This record gives sequence, structure tokens and C-alpha cells, in this order.
Amino acid sequence: MSGHSKWSTIKRQKGTKDQKRGQLFTKLSFSITTAVREGGGVKDPNSNFRLRLAVEEARAANMPKENIARAIDKAGGKQDGDIEEIFYEGFGPGGFSVIVETLTDKTTRTVAEVKNVFEKNGGSLGVVGSVMYQFEKNGVITLSKNDKTLDEIFLIAADSGAEDVEESEGEIIVYTKSDNLAKTRMALSENGLQIKEAQLFWKPNIINTITNEEKAEVAMKFVEKLEELDDVIKVYVNFDIEEELMKKLLNE
Repeated sequence: MSGHSKWSTIKRQKGTKDQKRGQLFTKLSFSITTAVREGGGVKDPNSNFRLRLAVEEARAANMPKENIARAIDKAGGKQDGDIEEIFYEGFGPGGFSVIVETLTDKTTRTVAEVKNVFEKNGGSLGVVGSVMYQFEKNGVITLSKNDKTLDEIFLIAADSGAEDVEESEGEIIVYTKSDNLAKTRMALSENGLQIKEAQLFWKPNIINTITNEEKAEVAMKFVEKLEELDDVIKVYVNFDIEEELMKKLLNE
């Protein structure tokens, strides 16, 4: 099985090319605050798994401890109004499917900004349910091989309920059902494996690989424009780009 985007792997290793540090921290703060609120106000990452994932993502981005603590504390306040998690669906230039995950305190602003990016870059914003059926909510864990073989890691992961394991760009990617993510993550950690990242994501059922350089560049720029919006947390697509072409476009 493959299905983990090499584009996503390379982007994570390099960092989003044009992402500003302040903008990134703002998005991570929103994710942490929302995780506390959606978790019934539980501010302990050990008792709120969604918060734990958000905090780990913030730490991986070198977000200062005081910023993380401030975002957690903010969840109990009302000064910023209610923050909503909203998903938008649509089609990118060339027809690939897109899910846009947002956190916003003003939905009219967010939908206008997202729609503008779609319409000005050859895409079209769809209705609820127009592409979501092409994706499945999964857990994904990225880890280092350390001194274990891929087969050894596969056995550990399988015993903890993981669905599949693959190697990509020197990393091991473990896939789980969304409700097994915490259990699998703990099992891998207890077996001495170094967890680089663990998160929930929308995995496409079918991936379309782009081999044309011009189409790949257009698709990348479209997604990057969505990611640059302040209210956008993550963008999921059902395309991938050939590894060598991806490296060429990123000037590696």
C-alpha cells in the first residue's frame, strides 16, 4: 500500500516554503485552543489526546513553551469569541479533489477567502459532501527506524492495531484507523521507537500521480495559496507528484 504523499513528506522535512513563522504559530495556537474546547475543557495533554497531538505539532515547529501555555489557557476565556472548525470541499485546477480544514472566529470571512483562492486559480468550491466521500479519516505516525528493520516495525505496529506500514524518504510511516491512533502511538513508543509526528488526517482512497511538470507546478501553487490563508490549518488533496519531479520543483 502506498498513499502517503511524498510531497507531504518533503514539505514537512523542508518546512512550508513560504510559511511565515508568526502565521504558523497563530495557526498552531488556534489548534491547541480548539483541542481544549472540543475536549470538554481538559487542559492536560495526557488526558486529552487531541490536545496532545496539537502540542506535539507545536513543539516540532519550535513554538515557545509560553506560547503553548498561553494557547491552552485561552481556551477558558471568551475574549476571542467562539472558534469553529469548518471543512470546505472542492476541486483544484485539473480536477483533483481538495479538503480545506479551517479554524475561524468569522465564517463569512473564511468562506470568502477560500472561495476567492479557488476561483482565481482555476478551481471550484464544492458543496458539503462533494469530495469528502473520496477520503477516509485516518491516523498517521511518522517515526525513525533506529536500529530496527522495517519488518520488525511492521510486526510491532500490526500487534497494536495499525493497518499498514511503509518506508518513504528514509522515514517509517504507520497508518491506523483514527480511533486507534493513541493506542498504536503508545505501543510504538514503548518499544523504543522515536515518534517524529502523530496526527489525524484525511487520506484519499485513490491517489492520482502527476507526472507533467507544468501541471505539478500549478497544483502546488494552488495548495500553497490555500495554506497561506490565516484561517486554514491543513489542506488535503488526492494527488501526488513523482519524487524526482517534486525535488526538481523544490530545487533540491
